[in-house]
Order: sequence, then structure tokens, then C-alpha cells
Amino acid sequence: MLLTTNPLINKKSRECDESAKPTNTTSIQPTVADCIVQMLTALEVRHAFGVGGGAIAPLWAALEQSCIQVLHFRHEAGAAFAAMEGYFADNSPIVVFTTTGPGITNALTGILAARWEGAKVILLSASTPTVLHGKWALQETSIDTMPKGIFTPGVLFHYAKCIKSGDDLPEIAHELALGLSRPGGFVAHISIPTDIQTSTDCNLSLPKLNSPRLLPDTKIITKAVELLSSAPFAIWLGFGARDAAEEILQLAENTGAAVMSSPRGKGIFPENHPQFVGVTGFAGHQSVLEYMQSIPPERILVLGTRLGEFTSFWSPTTVPPNGFIHVDIDPLIPGAAYPTANTFAICADIKAFLRALLEQLPQKLSWSPVRTLHCTHQITLQDPLDSYCQECQPDKGLVRPKVLMDKIQEVIVEGSDAIVLAEAGNSFAWATHYLKFPQTKRWRANTGFGAMGHATTGVVGAAFTSGGKAVAIVGDGAMLMNNEINTAVQYNIPAVWIVLNDACYNMCAQGLEKLGYSDAKTELVLTDFVMFARSMGADGICVETESQIEAALSKAMNSEIPFVVDVKINSAEPAPIGTRLTSLIRQYG
Repeated sequence: MLLTTNPLINKKSRECDESAKPTNTTSIQPTVADCIVQMLTALEVRHAFGVGGGAIAPLWAALEQSCIQVLHFRHEAGAAFAAMEGYFADNSPIVVFTTTGPGITNALTGILAARWEGAKVILLSASTPTVLHGKWALQETSIDTMPKGIFTPGVLFHYAKCIKSGDDLPEIAHELALGLSRPGGFVAHISIPTDIQTSTDCNLSLPKLNSPRLLPDTKIITKAVELLSSAPFAIWLGFGARDAAEEILQLAENTGAAVMSSPRGKGIFPENHPQFVGVTGFAGHQSVLEYMQSIPPERILVLGTRLGEFTSFWSPTTVPPNGFIHVDIDPLIPGAAYPTANTFAICADIKAFLRALLEQLPQKLSWSPVRTLHCTHQITLQDPLDSYCQECQPDKGLVRPKVLMDKIQEVIVEGSDAIVLAEAGNSFAWATHYLKFPQTKRWRANTGFGAMGHATTGVVGAAFTSGGKAVAIVGDGAMLMNNEINTAVQYNIPAVWIVLNDACYNMCAQGLEKLGYSDAKTELVLTDFVMFARSMGADGICVETESQIEAALSKAMNSEIPFVVDVKINSAEPAPIGTRLTSLIRQYG
């Protein structure tokens, strides 16, 4: 077993309890900043990621003096992406803190990604004192100078509040407790004027979290049992079902149902299980369509996926004769992707639903399960190993992405317990198609918002909050766009970056060529990422031939400091992105 934990991570040893050091050391009377930190502690916030500044200095200082672990990042977007992935790694809400003006706007891409992904993140930002509004204060920040959606609930934030005085804190504490307690994601924004942060006029009653499960009506459970018992069904998993892996496995094995997953749902059901037929949608497996065309189930039980473009491409092939039984905590999701398909919608917590279902489901079904469903996953648009030009052969020193993925599977997926993240681009396509995870919560990809730079920075948050290794499979374009190697070095976080280095935005290059737009410029200046990493105190190794891959990955996984594996890959090998291109062509009209 490779090293996956690092005892040298610099974390605060203080516990968040009554004996913790007071957050305010300059006055007897607590400030609003102190009260906010006490509130966050009561809400079980253990980490705060951000970039400080003068306007948020009082709150920043209060965070640093508390038992909350504070990491100072190099860019606010990186802090927000790291917070999103940090939440998914340990299931605790994370704070992102920013200063005024560009501090807030820099964070918004990561914050919106967190909203789309279903993370629980609280943005704390500074704003300009009311008395200075309209006077061109530096980075003037208010509802009059920035888009209103930043300060109000809507598509960006579930809850948003501009603090006018310390009297607002009880309401804020109550709303945050409600949001963090409910199933699913919750993204909030608390804007605090600089002068209010230092005010001692505050009165706070600490909130308590209560996490009730959204239970379906017994009549709905009875109906679901009736439908699933009457005819063969399959199970389609999404990321929203990640907490119900045990119940899903039991249901599948009890019934013999075939199981498929969305790209984000990889590993919730073991991908090496004989009843797993493949990943659907983007970079998915032809085996799923073959199953649906040869022995289609009467119904599909959909658990925790929106069935959006990257999951289904809205293919009619994946619609069974009697439609879907769709379970989700959001009542607006069932039926949205396939509005004409017969859909029995169930609004419920998936784990609670499955436990109730398993209690009532009869041991003997009225249909005979098919237990020999396993199809190979090594099916692509074409076999890349048979499609090389002479100059792309491995003895010429170019690494084939599929061979790299095979070694990642062996050394990292099977040889460690590390979290693996895939970046937007061809790296996501290769990893989705070829990596197979035998357990849940080890795979992360941002397929909803699809922001480049989320994995290059999110890997730091995942490694830090999990206390072990996290590995990001990324392209060179994303690595140049946004990374937090410097932050990982400062806090001795054992993150690993595997860079598919081809000096190109290769998904764009391959996609544009297939779409008939061959004149677009997608080249990048070739970068030495090992030199880049070492310049900041990290380590790295360059991989130029396939024979070097295994040793390089092993070295990275055994490193106790941040590590970059710079892989010179063959850019001519076609990535499995054909379904996305077909979908784009339909959208062009």
C-alpha cells in the first residue's frame, strides 16, 4: 500500500469546545467579527479558505485566532474550488473569505461551481461602510456598485445577507443552520461592512444543527415496491446517491438489477461488479447502449442525477418502455430531462428511501433477474491503440493517454485510497472512460458547471480536509490557468498533479477539427511543470516514455510534499468525446 497520509500537515491542534482560546484578544466585549466566528464554530465549520485584505482584516484576524483552520490561497477562485472539494472530502461546511471588489468577483466562478455541484460553502466578504457609499472608496463594494445577485438569494446563493448591524446575527445564524441542516447543497453569502466587523454591538444565540432526512410517504414506498417487483428494472446512479452506496449494492444484488452511473457517479456502485454495465453520457461506455438495445429493462430507478446533457445527452435509447422511477431531494428534477417519458417522481432522501424500500421489497420477485450483464468498458469511438501514425508510436517517446490511465488505475486507484479528481477537458474524458473505482467517494469531477481550474486547485482542499493524498488528473491548459501548488507547499499538503502535457488546448483542438473549424489556434507554449513546481518548493518528475510511468507515479504517491508528474502525451490520440460533439452539432441547428 502506498503512502496516502502525511503526518506533517500543519493543522491546529485546538478543539472547538468551551476550553478553546477566545477569539477576541484585544477587548473584553466581543466584536461582530468574533460573534460571526463563534457562530461558524457552532455550525461545525472547521476550515476557512481565502485571500485576505484590509477591508476584511478584523474578521480575518478573528478566524486566525479561533480553532477554525485557516488557509490563505493565491487566488480567490482557487480558494472557492478548494472549499468545494474540501467539503466533498469530509462532508463539513467550509468558509471562503474575501476582501472587497475583485476579491468577491474572483471567487464567484468557484462559488457558482459549488452551487451547481451541491456543496455546502459559506462566502464571507467585506463591503464598504455605508457612510462611504458614492465617495469612490477603494474597491467600493455595495449593492449599488456590484450586481444585485451577489447580495440577494437566487441562482448564485441559496441565502444572502448584507449585515447592517450586530442585531442581524440571530437571523443569520438561524438561516445558516436551516440551510446547512437540509439535504443537498447550500451556498450562502454574508457581506459584512468593515466598520460593522469591529462593532461590539452584537447579541448572538448560537445555532444548533438538525439534520432530518426527507422521508417519502408510505403510500409512495408501497407504489415503488409494486412497480419494481412487477417487471425487470435497472438502476441509474448520480452523484446525489453517494451516501447510499451500501443500500444500492444491497438492492442491486437482491434483485439482479443492472446498474449504470453518470460520469460524476463513478464508484458509488463498484465498477468491477458484474452487474455494472457502464458509465453513461460524456466519455461513457458503449456497453450501456448495447444493454439498453439488447435486453432493456421495463423501468429505470433513477437515483440522484438530473439526467442532464453530460449524463444522458437526452438519448431516447436510455428511456425504458415503462419510463422512470426518479428519486431526488429536489422536486423539480424528476421529469425535467425527459418531459415526455412516463416518470413516477419521488421527492425523498435517497438513503432513507432505499432503506424503506428494502424493508418492503419481497425476496421473491415476479420476474427473473438477469445476472450475466457485465460488458467490457474498453469501448471507445475507435481503438486508439490501432490508429497511430508512425511518428506517434511509443518508441518515439510519446505517451499514449490510455496507457497512462492504465497505470493510474494500477498504482493510484487500486494501490492507494487517494481521492482522484479529473479536470475539465480531455483529461476528464480519458479518466471517466478508463478508470474504474471499486468504492464510493474516491472520484470527483465537475461536470455541471465544468469550470477549468477546479481540479488543479480543488485537489489542495480535498487533500487538506481528508488528511491524506489527493490526485488531480489535469491538462496543461488548466494547470496554466489556475493552480495552488504554492499554497500546498506552504501548508505541506500532499497533493499530486498529473499533467497531460501536449502544449495544446487539446479538447478544443480535436473537437474543432471534427466540427469543421480547423483554423482556430489552440497551441500553447510548452511548459516545464517540474521546474515550475520545484521553483516553489514542491517536487516533480517528467515522464517522456511509457516505461517511466509506473515509477513516476509511485514516487509521487510516496512523496511527503506536493508533487507534479509532467507527462508528455501524444496529442494525436482521439479522446472519447464524440457524444459531446454530436450534441453540439444538434444545438447548432
